[in-house]
Amino acid sequence: MRPLPGSPWPLGARWDGRGVNVAVPAGPARAVWLCLFADAPGGGFTETARLPLRERAGDVFHGWFPGLQPGQLYGLRADGPWDPARGVRCNPHKLLLDPWALAVAGPLRWDDAVYAHAGGAAVPPAADGPPDERDSAPFVPRGVIVDPRFDWEGDRPPRVPWSRTVICEAHVRALTQRHPQVPEEHRGRYLGVCSPPVIEHLLSLGVTTLELMPVQHFVSERRLVDAGLANAWGYNPLAFLAPHAGYAGGDRGQQVAEFRQMVKTLHRAGLEVLLDVVFNHSAEGGSNGPCLSLRGLDNAGFYRLRPDDPRLALDLTGCGNTLNVPHPRALQLVLDALRHWAGELHVDGFRFDLAPALARGPALEHLQTLWHVVLQDPLLAGCKLVVEPWDLGPDGWRTGRFPPGVAQWNDRFRDVLRGFWRGDAGQAPELASRLSGSSDLFEAGPTASVNFVTVHDGFTLLDLVSYAAKHNERNGEGNRDGVDNNLSRNWGAEGPTGDPAVLALRDRVRRSLWASGVLAQGVTMLRGGDELSHTQDGNNNAYCHDDPTTWLDWSLDARAAAFLGFARELAVIARGHPVLRRRNVLRGCLPEHVPACDERAPDTGGPLDLRARDVYWLRPDGRPLQEADWRHADAHALGVLLPGEHADEPDEAGHPLRGATLLLLLNGGEDDLSAQLPLLPDGGGWRLLVDTSRDPAASARGLADLPPGVQALPLPAHALLLLERSAAPA
Repeated sequence: MRPLPGSPWPLGARWDGRGVNVAVPAGPARAVWLCLFADAPGGGFTETARLPLRERAGDVFHGWFPGLQPGQLYGLRADGPWDPARGVRCNPHKLLLDPWALAVAGPLRWDDAVYAHAGGAAVPPAADGPPDERDSAPFVPRGVIVDPRFDWEGDRPPRVPWSRTVICEAHVRALTQRHPQVPEEHRGRYLGVCSPPVIEHLLSLGVTTLELMPVQHFVSERRLVDAGLANAWGYNPLAFLAPHAGYAGGDRGQQVAEFRQMVKTLHRAGLEVLLDVVFNHSAEGGSNGPCLSLRGLDNAGFYRLRPDDPRLALDLTGCGNTLNVPHPRALQLVLDALRHWAGELHVDGFRFDLAPALARGPALEHLQTLWHVVLQDPLLAGCKLVVEPWDLGPDGWRTGRFPPGVAQWNDRFRDVLRGFWRGDAGQAPELASRLSGSSDLFEAGPTASVNFVTVHDGFTLLDLVSYAAKHNERNGEGNRDGVDNNLSRNWGAEGPTGDPAVLALRDRVRRSLWASGVLAQGVTMLRGGDELSHTQDGNNNAYCHDDPTTWLDWSLDARAAAFLGFARELAVIARGHPVLRRRNVLRGCLPEHVPACDERAPDTGGPLDLRARDVYWLRPDGRPLQEADWRHADAHALGVLLPGEHADEPDEAGHPLRGATLLLLLNGGEDDLSAQLPLLPDGGGWRLLVDTSRDPAASARGLADLPPGVQALPLPAHALLLLERSAAPA
């Protein structure tokens, strides 16, 4: 085959209908080869050609190869300096995966031959040993040439407004691996995610947006494989543009077609698709890790290295390495990947794992620049962008410090809700800020706050009320991994119990946690499986278990079915009340606790003016909270009155945001209380919509209008009540 010069752009290997253009950035290399493979008769692959990329434009080696077709397997080899002291690690004996590959075939088989340096994993990271001369090709994955054609049939993104967005975080395999109504051949795969029973379930919870845990092609770390475990969650990416092959019916391009089919089907149902993307590190690990892709092309360009010792990777992620996103080629890799997922695969947005690590310099000086680049991109600017706003580096907690246009996981929301509902004292002031959209953290308003109580990291919701301590022994790290401070409580017994009183109390607190998360201002995010009462047996870091520890169990017992019914009915209630979907900051509260507030709530002793303020914070006696009330360290109860008239804020259609007035009463303490209903003008009564202290089958149902003249309600310990103001009598 005689290649033509081709083009240095686009990067990667792309089929144009007549052949394949290959363009590879490899700054320190002297030569780069395209290696072609075919299936071997006894299994594995046979190298059929090794073709030089003779053209070079700057740091990009390129060529165009006539006659190559979709489905062709390929890899790269790069020859150049071997100088670990300068961070350069070229080794032509190592087959490299194209960083811009659109699909990946074959597994990673751990062997010392996959390391560029002699001695393999046993060599200390700072060693300057010689290059390893064994061929790694028998042990590493290959890229696949992909046919870009797909019939989207007029696919259009749902474009759900942020104010109406309800996110469900889910894992492709765990979601459907045990679902009895999903066809067996689709379980644990992309096509299972978009199956009718799964879609129906998501819609019944009020979900508008499905956030998938990592689907960028990933591999398991050697230590996990040696221990008989796996990286089930997928936070160990190898190919940033390629859908994970393990979630499809084949690895020769089927993963791309089936991923597209999933997105198209979910869009037809009105569901958006967000991807949890990992650009902060790669599967090549630390300085003594394997040489699989980026390391062999331009180690010092693609990875952050220690300034005082370039032999060593700078680890800001806890995963061994950190992508050098401020470098032009690494930044291009990130942006090309985002554009590919959004443009060619039609995803609606992204959640960025350990987002500060993407742009770290000595003082995070690149952080704003990176997001401004993304937000100004004509394709990406229309996507939903969400960040995990922390990493492991200095000043790594960045919640509230990302630019407008980027929504952020709100860990402060998680912590205060957990503390309040387990009975911690002094939570009411911060709870008020979190329930009202966290304007003390997010200047852009409530829709910048992604509110969650549980996510994949940490306890499930059921485990949060069943375990006082983590139980990660099966992870093989002596229970040292995972967070120790979970703000959890077992309510009388550690783990499973048959005590009906303990189970009833756990379920009450669980309903209160779920309801306060759903009813708060901001963007609601649910952890997929919590509604099914999923347990990981107290494991709060179950990333390494691709088994029933993480697979959701859809065979619900009576207790689990009751909680699911509660969650579904609550979704109907929340969806029907526009007062819960404010886009702007609530201002009717104390400025000491929510900085955007403009005045203190007057306490005249008379009826509250529902047109003057968008929220009143109430004491159990029904009177507005005053400055001294916020300072009570032992306060365990809070009332929130949300008037339904908001002429100052239009809805998405431009009409004044109007709806029923709601009253939310929360008691996180150990003692039952009596809550005085506030005085309101123009008469009218109250209808009880939610009472988390009641039997699950009735706790999220429109129970009944309260009798006329009722002035107080029992507010049991650990319970939440939601009331709707009914019309005044004619």
